[in-house]
Amino acid sequence: MKCKIERLLVNYKTLEEFKKFKEYGIQELSMLEDLETNIIENDSESPFYGIYYGDKLIARMSLYKRSAKFDQYFTPPQEYLELWKLEVLVPYQFKGYGRALVEFAKSFNLPIKTNPRVRSHEFWKKMNFESVSYDMERDLGQNPVIWKPATK
Repeated sequence: MKCKIERLLVNYKTLEEFKKFKEYGIQELSMLEDLETNIIENDSESPFYGIYYGDKLIARMSLYKRSAKFDQYFTPPQEYLELWKLEVLVPYQFKGYGRALVEFAKSFNLPIKTNPRVRSHEFWKKMNFESVSYDMERDLGQNPVIWKPATK
C-alpha cells in the first residue's frame, strides 16, 4: 500500500478534520487558540502529519523534536522525537496507515518515544518499539515505549 504522508497545515480546515478523531483534545484546542489570536498562516510549522484518502483526513500523528537536555529515555541522552496522537479513523484501521506514519517518523533517523494507548502494545511491538524501565515519577503513570535507529 502506497500512501502519501503530508505535514498538516495549521488552519481551520485541519482543525475541523481533527474533530473526527477520538483523541481530539488540548493540543488541537491550543492550535485553535493560536489561530484565533494570530490567524496563523497556512505554511506555519505544524507538528501534525497525516494521510488523506481523497480529500478526507483518515490518519494522523504529531511529532515533536525534543532536546537531549530533556532526554530521560536514551543512553547517552540525545535529541529524540516524541510521537503523540497516532490515530487512524475506524473504517481505515488495519490497512497499514498507522504503520506508514510510524515508518515515516522513523525516517528522521532519530530515537522515538511514545506512550501507547490501551490495547496498542502489540502494534508497537511489531514496529520494533521496546518498553523502557518504568519510573512512576518520570512517566506520570504512562508506560512509554521507545525505538532506536540502527547504529552504523
